[in-house]
Order: sequence, then C-alpha cells, then structure tokens
Amino acid sequence: MAGKATVIEVGDLEVRVSNPDRVYFPELGATKLDLVRYYLAVGDGIVRALRERPCMLHRFPDGLAGEKVHQKRVPNGAPPWLETVRVTFPRYNRHADEVCVTKPADVIWAVQMSTVEFHPWNSRRADVERPDEWRIDLDPMPDCPFGTVRRVAGVVHEVLDELGITGYPKTSGGRGLHVYVRIAPRWGFAEVRRAALAFAREVERRAPDDVTTTWWRKDRDPGSLFVDYNQNARDHTIASAYSVRGVPAATVSTPVRWDEIADVEPMELTIRTVPARYAELGDLHADIDDQEFSLDTLLEWADRDERAGLSGPNSPE
Repeated sequence: MAGKATVIEVGDLEVRVSNPDRVYFPELGATKLDLVRYYLAVGDGIVRALRERPCMLHRFPDGLAGEKVHQKRVPNGAPPWLETVRVTFPRYNRHADEVCVTKPADVIWAVQMSTVEFHPWNSRRADVERPDEWRIDLDPMPDCPFGTVRRVAGVVHEVLDELGITGYPKTSGGRGLHVYVRIAPRWGFAEVRRAALAFAREVERRAPDDVTTTWWRKDRDPGSLFVDYNQNARDHTIASAYSVRGVPAATVSTPVRWDEIADVEPMELTIRTVPARYAELGDLHADIDDQEFSLDTLLEWADRDERAGLSGPNSPE
C-alpha cells in the first residue's frame, strides 16, 4: 500500500509527498519517504553539487520496475518558489526551462515528482555556454575489474598533481569513478572537451595496458577502462555527487578521499550507509568552489597531439 500523503518541512517551505510508503528500492525495502529522508540528510552536499546548474531529472513514476523518464522541462504545476534556467538545443531548434536547484526544498520537490537521480550540466545559469566544471569519467568496460579503476585513479591523481590541479573524486554509484575539477568559465564546451581528451590521452600513455580513449565502443578491449572525455560535451550529464542511482540496491554517487580509493567498495555506499558517513565526515567536496583552475596547459597538449596527427574529439555533440 502506498499510504497517505505527508508534508515535509524543508527550511521555511513545506513539500507535500504523496505515496510515501511506495517501495522504490526492493533490495533494501526502501520507500519514497526513505529517499526523501536520505536527501534531507545530505542536503548541503546535494545542493552544493547542483547549485545554479540546469538539471535533468531521472524520474521513475511507477518505481524502478517501470519506465525511466528523462525530464528536462519543469512540468506545469511546479511551486512558485522553484527556480529554473532556460537552455537551448540549437540542433532541434528547441529550448527547455530546466530545474535550477538553489535550496533543499527544490530537491525534495523533485523527489515528490518521483525523481531518483539528479544529472546537472557542468555549467551554471550565469553563463550556460561556459562550463565551470571539468569531469573525468573513469568508465570500465564490461570485463574491467574495479581493481583497474583503482589503479587508473592513481594515474589520474598523479597527472593532476603534476599540473597543480586539485581533483575531487567520487564513486559513480556503479562500477566507475568520477573526478571533478573546478575551472575558470573561460572556455566553451568544445574547448573543455579538447582539454579533457588531451588529459585522457596522457593517462592512456602512462597506463596503456589499462586505459583506452578509443571512442567507438565496438573498437575497445572489453577489459579496458575508457576515460570518457565526451562527458564534457554540451548537454551531456552524469549523476551528481550524492545522487542516488536508479538501481534496486539504491547506491549513491559518493564523494571519497583519494586515499580511500584503494579500499572503497562502491556497492556498500547506499542510502542506508551514506547518511552516517556524511554525518561523520561532512561533505568531502565542501571546498570545491574555493579555487578554479586553468585549462591552458591541457589545450597546449591538445594542440601538440593534433600536430602529431592525432584527431580531435570525434564524437557527436
């Protein structure tokens, strides 16, 4: 039984949550209300991860067994306090007013609308066309063990250190890892992606037995790890820090310290375990906005690679 609606106080606002007892995550027996409580427990962290960014919502109106809806446009009937940002899609001559999270109540409203996952852009509404976040996505192929992901994360950390750049790692909520870097919003998406590819190629040079930057999936070794530079393309999104994933185990894309990666078990980071971790450690990405970094050196690497005959990013925008 779904049960009666309940009203959740979030700061100075109230959010009505319908069907609070509906089971969303069968492996844990976790309900819609459990999901609300999880996002309240990590409220500062999830808001920091989403703040001022256009955000796609991954909704499950009929639970995880039903269809997943990729919601870009804010539906009619949203509360007047919910903020939005307009983004355009030139290829289709369309636009959308997407959720722009600025406070915890926005997150809880989205959960009421059956949202499980939050997928923000890597730019903010002040200038949607200039990213302020470079994303390094360590995406294992089907036969790639997590031990390989751990090893490659070490190489990523090494290269970032040599560049004088601070990266903020997190689990993906699946089998991979993400590393986020704050960058000055000076470059468009195409240049950020060129820089990301140049970085990925440097990681591949240092770990050639583990890493591939081959774009077409059919051409990759199934045991390799793909450094997915294309996650920096315009309108490409990945689950934010503290986003729950739409899987029965309710795993969470969780910030971790670099020194934890050797031992972290991503499948143990769920809506049941992350709140206590958050209460103990706080938000490990709390200072991510304190400094921003330049892509100049990486763009020089990109120029060097292209002069040497390597192609630029060749996947579609």
